Amino acid sequence: MGNIRLGISLYCFTDEYIKGKMSLEDCIRTAAEFGAEGFELVGTQMLPSYPYVTDQVLGEFKAMTSAYGIEFVSYGANTDRGLRSDRDLTEDEMLQLAINDLRTASKLGCRIMRVQYLLSPSALGRLAPYAEHYGVKVGVEIHNPETPSTPVMQQYLEVIARSGSKYIGFIPDFGCFAIRPNKPHWDEALARGAPLELLKMAAQLRYEGVPRDEARQRLLSAGANDAVMGAFQGMYGFVTFYKEPDLEGLRRIMPHVIHFHGKFHYLDEQLEEASIPYPDIVQVIADADFDGYIMAEYEDHLSGRALEMTERFMRMGRKLLDK
Repeated sequence: MGNIRLGISLYCFTDEYIKGKMSLEDCIRTAAEFGAEGFELVGTQMLPSYPYVTDQVLGEFKAMTSAYGIEFVSYGANTDRGLRSDRDLTEDEMLQLAINDLRTASKLGCRIMRVQYLLSPSALGRLAPYAEHYGVKVGVEIHNPETPSTPVMQQYLEVIARSGSKYIGFIPDFGCFAIRPNKPHWDEALARGAPLELLKMAAQLRYEGVPRDEARQRLLSAGANDAVMGAFQGMYGFVTFYKEPDLEGLRRIMPHVIHFHGKFHYLDEQLEEASIPYPDIVQVIADADFDGYIMAEYEDHLSGRALEMTERFMRMGRKLLDK
């Protein structure tokens, strides 16, 4: 089974943090109390001195991780090509931002850094020697609507394999293996007056792979209201789903996977994720003798259930890993 560890991304506590219900220290302490061996932090969200690390901030992190017995494992870097109002950043400029983030991750003591796929495959390849220099492995996130087998991820795979570097790879987000509609979005649409039969129609169109524009027209012609169309947008976007999860694609890239985001939106009392087939995914990871983290990443922030759901995630993870 390798050495699969469970961690928590502090991103789970986004709403509580933004509203002042939890401080950064509260987030770290809660992750430790839930049994996480390590945590991940999104720099733009919770790093007080972003994009750099002051000595004061570094000292505070060291004190908190030491006090609560938890490791600062991964740094979430944002790939923001829209920093300028007049044009998108060039590849060279995006690469420089990623190098700056590497310095930050290294100073924080992180071993892993997440980048997003707005950093091109070519730029990721160019980043490899810098990642080796700073001793931080960099993974491009595979996030819906992409899967391990989609063309752009295959371009990354080609660059990663050609580089021969162990310091660049993938960070698959479990959401890209979803096989059912997002439950919170579905329930919200129903509460807003979406007819059940039209929601089911939208899901079926997605299962059948009907192109988005055609599916939209078919739904509108059938009388879909705003609630249905709002749910439909997600079905073809960042919470899309498929008839079958791309587990074969995951198996092919496992030699280059350095980290996982354990995306979840709703876990029932039986500790089953409503849309994502966790047991099947974890089995593939275990079969590959993976050595690294699955980081809990809750993403139904406005529900008010973050603490409850994240605690359930940790119990589910321990159950699946027999820990």
